[in-house]
Amino acid sequence: MDDRRLRKDVVELLRGGSAHMTWEEALDGLAPPHRAASPGRGLHTIWELVEHMRIAQEDILRYALEPGWKSPQWPAGYWPSVREPNGKQWKASLAAFRRDLEAVVAMVLDPAVDLTSVIPHGEGGHTYLREALLVADHNAHHLGQVIEARRRLGDWKKAR
Repeated sequence: MDDRRLRKDVVELLRGGSAHMTWEEALDGLAPPHRAASPGRGLHTIWELVEHMRIAQEDILRYALEPGWKSPQWPAGYWPSVREPNGKQWKASLAAFRRDLEAVVAMVLDPAVDLTSVIPHGEGGHTYLREALLVADHNAHHLGQVIEARRRLGDWKKAR
């Protein structure tokens, strides 16, 4: 089977666009004071969501590719330890997210990786395709929360 179409479609899902907003679109123009501002009682801040996405994406990527990878402790290890990031921490988180997203894309596009094969060091019969789709699904879910937080904070002017 020629799986080039499948790989292309998964990459499109990972990067956003079409029916999903891209990472860059969701964060474009965000006012720095709103990064850690509460959008409402019981809701996560944009910083918490961004850093959670980064941590979870890194965990999924490393789980798929590195036999000795140890996942963070659930749930505390999947959320930021810093309540309010400075500019350097914010930029580092965004850069790490982008880097790991492109590493997931590279895994999907690598013809040496059989996307439907079971990850040899994995558990539960997980495949590389499952992990790539998990990243796409998780990111889309939380980007929706980022957009809703921006709306609640009055920091959303997109007409999309």
